Amino acid sequence: MNERQISGKDVILKAAGLLEVKLVSAVAGYPVTSIVNLFRNDDFWADNTFWMINEKVALETALGASVAGRRSFVLTKHVGMNVLCDPLVTSATHTIGAGLVIIAGDDPGAKASQNEQDSRYFGPLAEVPVFDPATPEKLFDSLKEAIELSEKASIPVIVRVTSRLLESFCESALLRPKGSVPPEFDRSVWDYTMKGKHQRFHSMSYPLMGDYSQSQDCLCHIDTTKTGIISSGYPACLVEKFIEESNSRISHLALDMVYPLPIKKLKRFIDHHEYVLVVEETEDYIESHISIEDTIKGKSTGHIPHGKIEKEHILHALENIKKTHMDKVVNPETIKERGPRSICDTCPYLPLYKVLGTIDKPIAGDMGCSILSTSAPLQAVDTGFALGSAISVACGFKGKGIAVIGDFGLAHTGMQGLINAKSNGFDLLVIILQNDVAAMTGGQDVADLTHVLEALHDDIEVVDFAEKIKERELQALLMEKMEKKGISIILAKGTCPKY
Repeated sequence: MNERQISGKDVILKAAGLLEVKLVSAVAGYPVTSIVNLFRNDDFWADNTFWMINEKVALETALGASVAGRRSFVLTKHVGMNVLCDPLVTSATHTIGAGLVIIAGDDPGAKASQNEQDSRYFGPLAEVPVFDPATPEKLFDSLKEAIELSEKASIPVIVRVTSRLLESFCESALLRPKGSVPPEFDRSVWDYTMKGKHQRFHSMSYPLMGDYSQSQDCLCHIDTTKTGIISSGYPACLVEKFIEESNSRISHLALDMVYPLPIKKLKRFIDHHEYVLVVEETEDYIESHISIEDTIKGKSTGHIPHGKIEKEHILHALENIKKTHMDKVVNPETIKERGPRSICDTCPYLPLYKVLGTIDKPIAGDMGCSILSTSAPLQAVDTGFALGSAISVACGFKGKGIAVIGDFGLAHTGMQGLINAKSNGFDLLVIILQNDVAAMTGGQDVADLTHVLEALHDDIEVVDFAEKIKERELQALLMEKMEKKGISIILAKGTCPKY
């Protein structure tokens, strides 16, 4: 890399400045944490970039900025899209003001996530535009167009990124976009009923989205061969590299905007070829919209795997392109093959996990460090559905449920579960790991909710894990709490040695 090149992460930082973004709200998680760290370490952005307690709050704050005429970016990983979905869906017909772009970080291959999820599906769900750029240059263009479209159609816009896109490089000489004044929030939307707002959206905003999609400057070259490839996102780079390295005469249509899909362009491309391979991550999003005949090959036909795509997948698919279907040979990756992710040897809570592993009852864990205790030899917690879910999950257990949750998970969405458990009279033992950081996502600070807990509940036992605690003493304490009716809270104070 030379000094004139910048990464996809740097492109987002530069675009924010050139597009006159005023607010960046974010929730930590792979692969967006490193982007936010760039903003937080920048002299200007340090005071305008905020770690939020959850993604719903992050989007709602950005919506407020938009109404006030301030452009904003929201950064979240793919599972965070689930949390912000409520205000996202409503915002499309509510209308907004200044441009609002949600940068959704997907994780094909689930390198550091609890699932493989495709954020492109939030486009048709929420009826908002989705861009899926392939290169850092395209990412910059997509962010510019996203702000422009957001303000013209008065809706948030999603730009999807992945780790490989963020770690790619481009020339740093990016042009300054033409300056424009963000529009004011239009309160006339309140002249309509809820049904009327949706009708207004489809008569005004949606046609603008469709025009943008159809007029997008796609990477497209059509050869005289019978085979063509349709792609979006980083896989488009892999297709281009494959065509160049193999010297293949294959047509290629790479889409940057994937909702709404440019149906006319797609149809013209498909009609030009006998076989069309769809190369995309993570799910068969584009393919599912066009696979109405035997021409289309992809994930549904077994030619391309789900999840992360590599060049060898493209080669294998093209070698078998004439086959109607291919057998899907799947050997699910195991912890043993990939290498275990386990609790740190220096973790202050290690004695607790060892004791929990001896309890013959289901234990609800959370999407923090406790999830690392699911595997052997600890096998301490049994579930980990979502960040902040442990308390509510434990409410469904037979008898007195046990929940283990970190202080970030509690602040994220776990507190609602505790309030619900209290109001419904559930029997529950809640073990809160209070180390004051979001240890799984980079050590971000966490709000201290001790006083909120004390106001909500009086049976709170503080255990200092900085002191040497014997496992038999922990065992006795847990058994004592399990014999009591109602809600018992153990506030386990510790210091993460990593941060």
